[in-house]
Amino acid sequence: MCRLAGLAFMFSSSILLQILACAIYGNWWPMLSALMYVVVPMPCLFFGGGSTQFLTSRDGGGWIDAAKFLTGASTVGSLAIPIILRHAQMIETGAMLIEFTSFFIFICTVMCFHRASLDDDW
Repeated sequence: MCRLAGLAFMFSSSILLQILACAIYGNWWPMLSALMYVVVPMPCLFFGGGSTQFLTSRDGGGWIDAAKFLTGASTVGSLAIPIILRHAQMIETGAMLIEFTSFFIFICTVMCFHRASLDDDW
């Protein structure tokens, strides 16, 4: 129960940072990377059967390899969107740094969820 509450807190703090990156600078373009947060777990749901264990396995097939590729592409997209928006001068540097912090917390949440899902006592 404590793990689940911790994961929920980490995820909600990541989303809060997303919203703050937009609200502080009065620019809602950084919310584009929040769309990627929705896309990142989709390959696990569709191709991995709702489990993250296929990401670390060496065996695969067409669908498993496609899921690994889509997960990696959406993860890189989550990092690339703030960089591209900053390069195009659509967002401030502070908003980009807040986006990176939000991404780091989100990735830590996903890794903690993966570790917790490997345990049998959930």
